[in-house]
Amino acid sequence: MNTSTAHLFEAKANEFKMLHQRPGIFVIPNPWDAGSARVLETLGFKALATTSAGLSFSLGKPDGHAAVTREETLAHIKSIVNATSLPVSADLENGYGDEPSMCAETIVLAASVGLSGGSIEDATGNHNNPIYPFEFAVERVKAAVKTVKELPYPFTLTARAENYLHGRPDLNDTIKRLEAFADAGADVLFAPGLKTRHEIETVVKALAPKPVNVIMGISGVDFSLAMLEDIGVKRVSIGSSLVRAAYGAFFRAVEEILHKGTFNYAAEAKPYADLNKLFSNFNK
Repeated sequence: MNTSTAHLFEAKANEFKMLHQRPGIFVIPNPWDAGSARVLETLGFKALATTSAGLSFSLGKPDGHAAVTREETLAHIKSIVNATSLPVSADLENGYGDEPSMCAETIVLAASVGLSGGSIEDATGNHNNPIYPFEFAVERVKAAVKTVKELPYPFTLTARAENYLHGRPDLNDTIKRLEAFADAGADVLFAPGLKTRHEIETVVKALAPKPVNVIMGISGVDFSLAMLEDIGVKRVSIGSSLVRAAYGAFFRAVEEILHKGTFNYAAEAKPYADLNKLFSNFNK
């Protein structure tokens, strides 16, 4: 890594760190490719995060630990980092391996392509035993934290407790895990799948003053940013909801063609000239 690249990585990382320290809530949307990343930058967002589901779907694969390799993920991350001037955080799943050393190794590789942050989760990828035992999950976060501290810039580490995504809506165990991850040195805490005000508020209060990320754009959840800020949430991600929204429009269009033989969907499509102009501006 040359000096100018190192300085760029550090500047973005510091910018991302400051977003978590300044007052107020912020949204970190999830592009699924370089083009969507550039669109989100032009709309005024301050940082971006990758989505494992968005990557999987763009590759024609299902979302899940075994579907996409670490090499594919790193290449995807690099394409988004290179496409935007914004800080980028990445969904690093479970670190692409069970052992704590794999979490550490994945952090190093992710940092080498210019990430400003990333998340490590406690989901195993094994349907029969979906969540790592508590002590082992903490050891994995500790290994990631140790590696982060050895990086040449302030990488923001998010630790995720995945109970709610795997049929284990145990709020007490989720909080226990997040508190332990915070004590281990994680910068941001995240329990995807929380849906009620009580759940979100309880997690935020238990972890204060550590910043908490929540995910919106999921079925059955209807909070505004103002409501989430009032609860004390610092960061809001939207997971795969943008790529699913895009696919929703795609399906409606092709279903119209197949079942009606009409092409009225084009009236609501983004004009070719607008998209061409937008992407041309990035290549001047």
